[in-house]
Amino acid sequence: MTETPPLDASGMPDDFAARHLGPTPRDAGAMLETIGVPTIEALLARTVPESIRDDAPLALDPPLSEREAVETLRAMADRNRPLVSMIGMGYYGTLTPPVVLRNVLENPGWYTAYTPYQAEVSQGRLEALLNFQQMVMDLTGMELANASLLDEATAAAEAMAMARRVSKSKSARFFVDADCHPQTIAVVRTRAAPLNIDVVVGDPYKDEAPGGGMFGALVQYPGSSGVLRDPAPIVERVHAVKGLAIFAADLLALCLVEPPGAFGADIVVGSAQRFGVPMGFGGPHAAFFATRDGYKRQTPGRIIGVSVDARGRPALRMALQTREQHIRREKATSNICTAQVLLAVMAGMYAVYHGPRRLCAIAGRVHALAKALAAGLVAAGREVVTESFFDTLTVRVPGEAEALAARARDAGFNVRRVDGDYIGLSLDETIRCEDVRGIIAALSAGSAGFGGVDVEALAAAAPDVIGALARTSPFLTHPVFHAHHTETEMLRYLRRLAAKDVALDRSMIPLGSCTMKLNATAEMIPVTFPGFAALHPFVPEDQTLGYRELCTGLERMLCAITGFDAVSLQPNAGSQGEYAGLLCIRRYHRSRGEGRRDVCLIPASAHGTNPASAIMAGMRVVVVACDTNGNVDLTDLESKVRAHRERLAALMITYPSTHGVFESGIVDICRIVHEHGGQVYMDGANLNALVGLCRPGRIGPDVSHINLHKTLCIPHGGGGPGMGPIGVRSHLAPCLPDHPVVEGVNPAAGPSGTIGAVSAAPWGSASILPISWAYIAMMGARGLRRATEIAILNANYVAARLDGAFPVLYRGEGGFVAHECIIDLRPVKASSGVSVDDVAKRLVDFGFHAPTMSFPVPDTLMIEPTESESKRELDRFCDAMLAIRAEIAEIEAGTVAHEDSALAHAPHTSDLLVAERWDRAYSKAQAFFPLSGAREDKYWPPVARIDNVYGDRNLACACPPPEAYEEAPECAG
Repeated sequence: MTETPPLDASGMPDDFAARHLGPTPRDAGAMLETIGVPTIEALLARTVPESIRDDAPLALDPPLSEREAVETLRAMADRNRPLVSMIGMGYYGTLTPPVVLRNVLENPGWYTAYTPYQAEVSQGRLEALLNFQQMVMDLTGMELANASLLDEATAAAEAMAMARRVSKSKSARFFVDADCHPQTIAVVRTRAAPLNIDVVVGDPYKDEAPGGGMFGALVQYPGSSGVLRDPAPIVERVHAVKGLAIFAADLLALCLVEPPGAFGADIVVGSAQRFGVPMGFGGPHAAFFATRDGYKRQTPGRIIGVSVDARGRPALRMALQTREQHIRREKATSNICTAQVLLAVMAGMYAVYHGPRRLCAIAGRVHALAKALAAGLVAAGREVVTESFFDTLTVRVPGEAEALAARARDAGFNVRRVDGDYIGLSLDETIRCEDVRGIIAALSAGSAGFGGVDVEALAAAAPDVIGALARTSPFLTHPVFHAHHTETEMLRYLRRLAAKDVALDRSMIPLGSCTMKLNATAEMIPVTFPGFAALHPFVPEDQTLGYRELCTGLERMLCAITGFDAVSLQPNAGSQGEYAGLLCIRRYHRSRGEGRRDVCLIPASAHGTNPASAIMAGMRVVVVACDTNGNVDLTDLESKVRAHRERLAALMITYPSTHGVFESGIVDICRIVHEHGGQVYMDGANLNALVGLCRPGRIGPDVSHINLHKTLCIPHGGGGPGMGPIGVRSHLAPCLPDHPVVEGVNPAAGPSGTIGAVSAAPWGSASILPISWAYIAMMGARGLRRATEIAILNANYVAARLDGAFPVLYRGEGGFVAHECIIDLRPVKASSGVSVDDVAKRLVDFGFHAPTMSFPVPDTLMIEPTESESKRELDRFCDAMLAIRAEIAEIEAGTVAHEDSALAHAPHTSDLLVAERWDRAYSKAQAFFPLSGAREDKYWPPVARIDNVYGDRNLACACPPPEAYEEAPECAG
């Protein structure tokens, strides 16, 4: 007799958890038999230490069906009121081309891909990112650009830190234009404090303001007020004192005004949001960072470069990976380990689709409407104080700002209230002529209003207000920005690029340390609801009731899951969560008069961002050894704690450990640190092995970040977006981030002060929070616990199947792994010469992305199958690994030399299949179809193995000319 399935409110059977989890109950039974335990509970008893188990049900509402969750979120979105936004301040309405919306943002081939470390299976998104870099370089007039950063404010802070490193000035002073966006100034201040940088805010256009020593200056161009001024004298004065000139620029404005590179800028940052990415209440959006070629090895973030593959053909890769901050660890100069890839792809495709002529037309229309608005306001009796501008006006209204802002809202417009005497108005590509007429009428000095304005006539009659700053240099001249202006061509271009990649819509991505699991369609749908997508982050609170409900509800859910007392959603990446958590610890110690505490203990096995974040937070890193089982060496920990007890600030620990095991001593570890005055920071990267089984906030840690893009299903998007909220115990809650523009972000803020703002937007990347809310709401307490159980089951099943061929390096005290396992390739390297790279590239021929390579131990693979993968897919992966082991055995036996093997030549591209000459020591069948099932959905890698060394020695980070690809299977941008 079959069990009656649960019913949703509509009376239809629905069980989201059953759809999310890969193995069926029958499959789970077979897997347990392979592992050698009778039940999942028996497996848990031998895997998860009793000292941390908390089997009380999570305090969550009963699970919703997919339909109910989507309807509930739609109702939340409808409670928001997206008026016509004229607030500006770095956030603008934009028209996402429908072909980009449907085929990038809503396409799992783009949003479920992983960071392109395995370049051979990432050529599509690498090309899209190269387009983004070229777009930024062209518009800013700079020689080099990275593949995006988190937001404009943190990009400005990264520029400040880079300027401190490379400037010849000995000064610790950093000058900031008072006309920068206020959120940028706030984040720069937050990031400067731990680094002992003296931030001076003032008017850089006054001769005396930037005088004296400084290592750099940040100028907004155009200003946040809208003013457009010649920055050449600023650059000259900054360079005269050996500082770096940094611009925060607007990409759409740069279509019409001279780029910062023309004035000698050293660094240019900004947001690409208005290039087709919805405001989304603050994010996620792709920031850009452009600089001089001479600073390429100091540039934060990721850089996409051109190299060659094994056959000498052009191929793309992430360049200079050894300078990545999580690799540099305690020598890091930044803690950025990500890019906003999905949003950078959207912004780049916006430029590809429109091309330079249409971009100029869009910018020209916005500027013409701004001129018409200025003229209309003057005619209506208002004083416009900005004389030269692109899209933003500041209007002097003595004593009337509050009343006029309210009148504008009543008319359907949000404007910026600068203070009691000034308001700001910013226009964008969504603004229509009737909007200009409407806002003029609302702000008219006459009591009856000033309607019926002929906007077109005003625009035509308005004088030139850009003058000598008008752009004369061409941009976007590369053919990729001219070849895809019809929807047919764009649609096919996007499909060609997506087909070059391996994402979750093609196969499992078995990465350890970076959970890649189902991002359900029902979770993704609400992201594009207009009520969520079209809202400016600085609108009045009564227009954000849906978002407030969403954020408050998600915070409550996260507190229930983690056992912490309070949560901040502001950190917009895991690295930002680490940083914010450490700043909270730093602020807490200072509030108690213990500002001397600055030592951060970090296990040798920790994620590389941990020591990088500690350095950015102004702490000194002391490494704690690990024992042979991969656990923290308690003897060494106690020695380090005693040695630094007077200055001990924190211990950072990943749990379960980075070695993929549950450390039984975690409670004692926390106790030892607390007894010596320190706080415990838990890296939440592996929280997906704890949900429903353990509440971290109750076993010792004081703060933890929560990777929503891992445990709670926000997709990686090819290396971003992500979210890294932090949970804290009650004593740290007053320290959580606040915001300079929006009040009430931290309701627990106390008199000793918060850490300030760590991201540009009050609630980080708010538009993707519906994903995690929906996942938790649909899974419910029982489903979330079951997901953890299956994650542990799947990892142990893979470990059991592979252990005879590739030994599992670390196991817990009960003989099992947690949610991931590390297999050791060092023995086969010694016996055959086969490297971890060989195995990774050979997996491409089987249609798989490689597991995590050589982390945390060199010459190993870290495998995390996640709860979403079925037994069938796990078996397919294990069969591939065992087939590779058989090929290694042939090398060990002397049947084939390593250099002649399929492993050494992998991956194999399609053009070899039809080549008349085949002189390999193995057959084509073995090369292309190593397993019988490979024929039904064969993945064809677009390039052969890429030469990383060549790419770094011959760094090229711009789109190569089309003739470079003449012999390639497909022409790239």
